[in-house]
Amino acid sequence: MKKRKSISLEEKDRNILDKLLKFIDKGGFLDFQGKLICEVGKFFLRAPYRVCTLEGKGPETTVINLREFDCFTFVENVVALSQYIKSKRRSFESFKKILKRIRYRRGVLKGYTSRLHYYSDWIYDNQRKGILRDITKEIGGRPFKKVVDFMTVNEELYPSLKIPKNFRRMRDIERMITKRGLFFIPKKMIKYLEDKFLDGDLIGVTTERKGLDVQHAGIAIRIGGKIHLLHASRREGKVAISKKPLNQYILTNKNYSGIMVARVKE
Repeated sequence: MKKRKSISLEEKDRNILDKLLKFIDKGGFLDFQGKLICEVGKFFLRAPYRVCTLEGKGPETTVINLREFDCFTFVENVVALSQYIKSKRRSFESFKKILKRIRYRRGVLKGYTSRLHYYSDWIYDNQRKGILRDITKEIGGRPFKKVVDFMTVNEELYPSLKIPKNFRRMRDIERMITKRGLFFIPKKMIKYLEDKFLDGDLIGVTTERKGLDVQHAGIAIRIGGKIHLLHASRREGKVAISKKPLNQYILTNKNYSGIMVARVKE
């Protein structure tokens, strides 16, 4: 009996990308950016949740993993895939270039600290690149003051920060984020602003946890007239749509303080 040939992780990712393209081409979801983002996200429903998919030994590389996600890599990959589909450059390398541009500060990979580790920093940098727009303030957000230093305070959680130059650079980045004029929508206000959200808006869930700007992330999706969260859920162990509407989902978690909202440009 012949042994079945093992498939590499890259081949698995390539196969997933091919299946996604067929799914999108068949459904014709290119008319509205928000709808495309939601459909790409729904394609990955039930994909496993896994933390630290970007961490590895050795130099920083552009890791591609379409097989499993944490909340941040789910949002990031969905945005990159929607950009890739819109570009119509149908190659694995083209997707890798788009993902690299979105994942790293100014789109340039220069080691571990060039990766946009903090969600608000990711939003800020990708707004500067013209990929998305932070709409939190314009839809009614309030100033968000937070000392951001979670990574350097908890450096034991991040092996790459054991390298002194990485630690120093990350500390500088955290100070830069802390000085920015951030905005958020307090969780008790979400239900009053729900009509201003569109399908496909990117939701960053702000937190009461010391040193951290955003604790969770997902994509807004309207179901039965209510906004829900399409996200990689640690609790459910997979990509799922929240059973509760977004405002209730946020209100029932004492660690969550509110949300930031960004919109990918057409």
